[in-house]
Amino acid sequence: MGQGAYIFGCDAARLTQGEKSFFARADPWGFILFARNIENPVQLTTLTRDLRDCVGRNAPILIDQEGGRVQRLKGPYWREWMPAADHVKLAGANAARSMWLRYRLIGAELRAAGIDGNCAPLADIATNETHPILANRCYGTGAVKVAVVARAVADGLIDAGVIPVLKHIPGHGRAVLDSHLTLSKIGVSEKLLRDTDFAPFAVLSDLPIAMTAHIVYSALDAEPATTSSTIVDMIRDDLAFKGLLVTDDISMQALVGTHAQKARAALDAGCDIVLHCNGDLDEMAKIAGVSGRMTVDAQNRADLALSARRLAQDIDIAALEAEQRALLGGSPYV
Repeated sequence: MGQGAYIFGCDAARLTQGEKSFFARADPWGFILFARNIENPVQLTTLTRDLRDCVGRNAPILIDQEGGRVQRLKGPYWREWMPAADHVKLAGANAARSMWLRYRLIGAELRAAGIDGNCAPLADIATNETHPILANRCYGTGAVKVAVVARAVADGLIDAGVIPVLKHIPGHGRAVLDSHLTLSKIGVSEKLLRDTDFAPFAVLSDLPIAMTAHIVYSALDAEPATTSSTIVDMIRDDLAFKGLLVTDDISMQALVGTHAQKARAALDAGCDIVLHCNGDLDEMAKIAGVSGRMTVDAQNRADLALSARRLAQDIDIAALEAEQRALLGGSPYV
């Protein structure tokens, strides 16, 4: 029997007995951490160990450590980075190498704490109308540049022994609203979407995991991508993504219905795993109840994704930081 078709968060910096018992029963494929779960390196390493002990295996533990506004590990224990858009602009022609360095260093910090999955790179293309929640997290306004930088980000993480999670497939850059709060509907033509927004994801289709976008592409379907079998089929067939397909956070208000209804709709559409982030035990129990175990195909994709979690080679951190400063003409940290 496969593992649970869900990734869950936890409520605080230490597990309660109720959480431990639930995770042992539900057996989620993996876990995700947020700032509420993090105090210091010793506490964080204990938490990642305890989460894996609950399920009795080396389950993947994910985090959003992009830099800029979206970074859960912060000072004084961890590096804090400038927003990705600012970093790429400052690096200029050296953007790919500089972003590889950034994520190689981020990856080293993550692995040291027992975290082996990072929700990056973003392959979303920024526009003049992109909502501020996303805009300065993007790597550029053109498909080719975004794909090149996103590949460097993914490679930096993989070289650090961290699994990259590509987002937000098949493209979130045209969203003018915050998906945490409401649903964006993109009205441009299918041809334009394929030539621009979708194009970087096709180039990066060999990455092990991708996270869906909670937005509607009206030219393809009236349903949000996460719950649209039409969009999921397009991701699988046209974009040739064969990896593990994970929803964006199922709690986000861009999707309608109860948590259980949204989870079931995403799995019925063809997503492999439901992501639930807020650590609410009652909500997680309901999601587990309707989601069940991964299908055979999903479990195979999940197992293959874990093969990207390889041992990292030793690095000279001081040398990498010196190279980064030279490429940027100064420090990338805030």
